[in-house]
Amino acid sequence: MLKNFFIRQLKTDRRKKDPFLLQTGRLKDGILATVYRPGWAEDVHISDDREKETVGRSFNFSKITFLSLVLTLFLSVILAKSAWLQVVKGEYYYWLSEGNRIRIERIEPRRGVIYDRDKIPLVRNKANFLLYFVPADMPEDEELAGILRRIGAILGNISERDLAERLAEVDSGSLAAYQPLFVADNIEYEKAMILYLESANWPGVILSNRTSRNYLTYAPDNGQSGFSLSHIIGYTGKINERELEQFGEEYLPIDYIGKMGIEYFWENELKGVSGKKQIEVDALGKEKKVIGQEPPENGHNLVLSLDTEAQIKLENIMVEHLSKRKLSRASAIVMDPENGEVLAMVSLPAFDNNVFARGISQDEYNAIIGHPDHPLFNRAVSGEYPSGSTIKPIMAAAALEEGIITDHTTFLSTGGIRIGEWFFPDWLAGGHGRVNVKLAIANSVNTFFYYIGGGHEDFKGLGLDRIIQYDKAFGLGAQTGIDLAGEADGFLPTQEWKKEVKNEPWYIGDTYHISIGQGDLLVTPLQVAAYTAVFANGGKLYRPHFVTHILTADDGLIAPIPVEPVRENFISGDNIDIVREGMRQTVTTGSARRLFSLPVPAAGKTGTAQWSSKNDPHAWFTGFAPFDEPKVVITVLMEEGKEGSETAVPIAEEFLRWYFGERKK
Repeated sequence: MLKNFFIRQLKTDRRKKDPFLLQTGRLKDGILATVYRPGWAEDVHISDDREKETVGRSFNFSKITFLSLVLTLFLSVILAKSAWLQVVKGEYYYWLSEGNRIRIERIEPRRGVIYDRDKIPLVRNKANFLLYFVPADMPEDEELAGILRRIGAILGNISERDLAERLAEVDSGSLAAYQPLFVADNIEYEKAMILYLESANWPGVILSNRTSRNYLTYAPDNGQSGFSLSHIIGYTGKINERELEQFGEEYLPIDYIGKMGIEYFWENELKGVSGKKQIEVDALGKEKKVIGQEPPENGHNLVLSLDTEAQIKLENIMVEHLSKRKLSRASAIVMDPENGEVLAMVSLPAFDNNVFARGISQDEYNAIIGHPDHPLFNRAVSGEYPSGSTIKPIMAAAALEEGIITDHTTFLSTGGIRIGEWFFPDWLAGGHGRVNVKLAIANSVNTFFYYIGGGHEDFKGLGLDRIIQYDKAFGLGAQTGIDLAGEADGFLPTQEWKKEVKNEPWYIGDTYHISIGQGDLLVTPLQVAAYTAVFANGGKLYRPHFVTHILTADDGLIAPIPVEPVRENFISGDNIDIVREGMRQTVTTGSARRLFSLPVPAAGKTGTAQWSSKNDPHAWFTGFAPFDEPKVVITVLMEEGKEGSETAVPIAEEFLRWYFGERKK
């Protein structure tokens, strides 16, 4: 019975599944047979024809073009995207992928050392702990917040918020994310050791041992600062965004660069060439092993013409004289007239460049910037002042060269010259009597220079155009080319300038004024020293400079700096000698008689430059020694020092006495 039940059930199920099935039964010999209803074959045949007919009608061959266009567009999009990823952005994604495992790091070269003329080092490199981030390796969310919080707590001078803001400025999808992001430098040793140990487990946090500069002041024993070297040597500091844009791939955001002085002007020689190393990093971005390495080329060392002992002595003398007169601003230059080498250059007040090298605080910076005497300002090269009577040797040489006067020409000084309602005075009431060019230089007789500059009555002077011509020949109105940044041009007024700026015509009084170094004429102390050297050496104008030799990092000679006159033979030797004799008489009988007792004979010219109706005049002296074979030119400017003979000459006298007397002993 059970068997018959299963047979019936099977029949029922098969009928449900096959509409053409009629019955199922067992034939003899136990063979299971299936019987279909009549007409099933025809039904199937008809169904098959209809299906084929439907398929044929549903496929519209006219749509092949449309499908081809869609397929072509689809393939074009794929190809364009592939080209964008592989060609346009290929390098980016290559470095993005490689940055996860293989990276190129720079090896910092050692910055060159700066020596004085006797190979005394003026700067040295010292260890500097620097902390930076690699943003691409930094974690996110709570882990990052914890790291930043801990770093802020260790350093003490930066907050978690500040660090987070710095990171937020970096686009995580850019190559900048793989560039170092500066955090702090000049980190104290104890803090650096804590950071070193803990940063081993902080992804993207790197403590680096780099170098920074330590400037040697060689302060004198009397407690003076010795900071006047700062204007010459300058300092280095962390590179800023503007400098990064200017110098491109040569620097990283954590690099240091020369900011002022020799450090700035000779940056390319001092910085060296960075090395490279290819490293494999772990998941934290830490170095696992070095794959390849290219060593750096250390920077070149520089030898300066600077005489450190003379520099500190001159600064010491000037500080004492300023203090005695309750003044604070002055500058002085000592130069070799035979080649333009600067032996000493002092600008007061000065500043401590180590404050900048170690990382100046905002309060310290504000104190320096807000100082009324502007200690960062190098008065020797950037200060522009009326020349006063120090211009008179140039005026005398020009008049002699143009044949307007000879050494025998004389004019009567009765106290000044009157032109209509205007009176142009001598400094001595009643005048100096009849004087020639030598006496006019020695006693600084204004009347003589009014005559040769602007003329008077029947006598025709140089006139403005020729005055400007000779001023330019002696280097005025343009930079001297010294290897320090920030040099000023000075200023030579012209008729066109006065008409355009002041809307006034040029008067004869204007010519008289510039003939004695007043009016709108402006010079720098360095320009005055440079043209004084022309009279000292017999007629050659040299470019003042500091660097004399470039050395390798091991002090091997690379090359001396060539020294050639900028201009020579533009004044005849005879006329130079006449002016020199007048400058010698300034010391023997004139306004600088205080120098007569020096160990060696000297020559020079004093100057008193009026620049304000409310403030005292500036005091000048410029000269050279020994007279027969000059070894040094010295130029002194004391701002608001009144008479040059009273305040500037004593500084020159004390220095020259030491230089040619006590020092040699």
